[in-house]
Amino acid sequence: MELTHLGDQIRVERTLAIIKPDIYEKAEKIEGFILQSGLTILQRRLQLSQEQCSDFYSDCSGKPFFPSLMAYMSSGPIVAMVLACEDAVTRWKSIIGPASITNAKESQPECLRAKYGTSDLKNALHGSESFQEAVREIKFMFPNSFIEPSPSKHETKEYLSRCLKPVLLRGLTELCKEKPLNPVIWLADWLLQNNPNQPQTYF
Repeated sequence: MELTHLGDQIRVERTLAIIKPDIYEKAEKIEGFILQSGLTILQRRLQLSQEQCSDFYSDCSGKPFFPSLMAYMSSGPIVAMVLACEDAVTRWKSIIGPASITNAKESQPECLRAKYGTSDLKNALHGSESFQEAVREIKFMFPNSFIEPSPSKHETKEYLSRCLKPVLLRGLTELCKEKPLNPVIWLADWLLQNNPNQPQTYF
């Protein structure tokens, strides 16, 4: 889930975002903004128990604000989201702004926490602090999901050039020779029959 460098290429990275209970009703608007910012979303709507909140925020256990945080985060539904793009952790943290609402309003008045947060406790949104935290938090919120690392642009381009284009070129050449009445269906059938990844049967 961390960045993997291939020369100058970078794999897509993932981070966890949470729309907290007090702005749950604004979730659709915030999700629209996230998509416009170039991030992709896998989401899950749920309500955490205080026990689940305690597990999720275990690094804050023992701090004076911990009981208030547990009560707040379990007070209503949330939207947990896996966001994906290059450098997702840093990018999402930049979009939401500082955890302190005072700092957010002073230093980044256009950030989401400055717009929607009402206090340092009720700061509207959560973002993973690091690659390692993103891994842990995504596993916590999405326990049944298995997220493969996304290929880089270079890997995708190489795969298309190596595997897809030669087969498609052969299919289009055969299509021109045959001149069928329904070329789209003919080509689809041809590609199914000539899939290079399909196991071959020998007699």
